[in-house]
Amino acid sequence: MKPTLKIEGEYRYWEQGEGQPIIVLHGLMGDLSNFDSLFKYFSENGYKVIIPQLPLYTLPILKTNVKNLAKFVRDFLDFKQIKKAVLLGNSLGGHVALYFTKYSQRYVKALVLTGSSGLYEKSLGSTYPKRGDREYIRNKISEVFYDPAVTTDELVDTIMDTISDRMKVIKILALAKSAIRHNMAEDLPAMNVPACIIWGRDDIVTPPEVADDFNKLLPDSDLFWVEKCGHAAMMEHPALFNQILHDWLKVRGI
Repeated sequence: MKPTLKIEGEYRYWEQGEGQPIIVLHGLMGDLSNFDSLFKYFSENGYKVIIPQLPLYTLPILKTNVKNLAKFVRDFLDFKQIKKAVLLGNSLGGHVALYFTKYSQRYVKALVLTGSSGLYEKSLGSTYPKRGDREYIRNKISEVFYDPAVTTDELVDTIMDTISDRMKVIKILALAKSAIRHNMAEDLPAMNVPACIIWGRDDIVTPPEVADDFNKLLPDSDLFWVEKCGHAAMMEHPALFNQILHDWLKVRGI
């Protein structure tokens, strides 16, 4: 059964558990459900897990960028009265976490990055197919994963619904361009927080060398590889992902 979506003012989010807050940030084409296993596991093991819906499609077009998504996260933490959080982000969500940390490091207990943009990423393409081209979309989504079986009909339906909306497509492209503009390479050495990097060895969206570069540039990071895994380790290997992260948090005393 899916968690109840809490709605308070402009915020929509999942929340469960008690303890150190973990704020989970989804990717550009992602969804809260991408983190089902993580949400359940950590909320039952001493953490408060909160997954907000990022306003990817509700910001004004001129404010649809990484900077304003990071501002949204800061406002959300203030709304929830959270002073220190573990920020966990996949893909664009990782990028937002990094941009947030650049300007609001006092809020950040630790960073967790998996398939994060911010240095380099290969998008699903600079143009989108004709609406209704279901097989093309299925094939493009399958490229994100090592195991094509992860590309369920439900996932295809979600993406199809998204790209059938012209304004959503415009905002997706705006965010993709914003991610390219906001390269974080020069900012990473100043991020003096513990960082856990969990990466799919077979990620072709943010290839393994991206993880290596994050590990070199962040001053206090640990890199963990997940074999036979693409861009979303928490979806393809949820049990292993949870174990790696939990062990790391315990070692770091978080």
